[in-house]
Amino acid sequence: MGGDAFGGPSRRRFLVGTAAAVGLAGCLGSTDRPAPISLTESLGCDQCGMIIDQHPGPSGQTYYRDNSPEGHDPPARFCSTVCTFRHRFATEPRGWRPQVTYLTDYATVDYEVRGEGGARVISAHLAAEEFAATEDLQVVVGSDVEGAMGPAIVPFSDGDLAAEFASEYGGDIIAAEDVSQELVAQS
Repeated sequence: MGGDAFGGPSRRRFLVGTAAAVGLAGCLGSTDRPAPISLTESLGCDQCGMIIDQHPGPSGQTYYRDNSPEGHDPPARFCSTVCTFRHRFATEPRGWRPQVTYLTDYATVDYEVRGEGGARVISAHLAAEEFAATEDLQVVVGSDVEGAMGPAIVPFSDGDLAAEFASEYGGDIIAAEDVSQELVAQS
C-alpha cells in the first residue's frame, strides 16, 4: 500500500504515524507503564510453550503488577491472543493482576490473510511498535481467520478497520477488555 489516489500516504501509514506520535506523547507524560517489546527472537510462549515467531496471527504480551513469568524478565509473552487471555484467566486466581497487556494492532500493519491447508491464516507482526494496549483495542471474535492457536481473536485500534475485517471474514466486534473466559474457551 504505497499511497492513495492523490499520491498521499496510505491510511495505514497515517495510522502508524499517529500511533507512534500518541505512543511518544504517552512516554513523555508518564513512565509508570512499561513499553511493549519485539517478539522476533525465537521466544517461547508462556502459556503453551510454542515458539512465537514460528506461527501466524496476532500475539500478545503482559506486564503483571507484582508477578513475573518464570525463567525470564517481564513481560509474559504469548504466541496468540488466545494464549494471552488464557494465561490471564489462569493466573487471576493466584492473585496476578495485569499492569498492561499488549496485543498486535492490525490497524497499524499491512497484514495478509492467505489460504493455508484449507484454512484462512492471518500474518504475524511482532515488532514492538505493532502492539497496542488492550484498553485501546477492539477485537474481532468468531471470524473464519486463524492464528497460532486456531480461531484468532484479531485486535484493531480503529473501529472502522475492525468492521471492514468482520465484513470480509465474519465475526463480531467487542472491546478487548470485554473478552471473557467463556469466549476464550470457545476459541
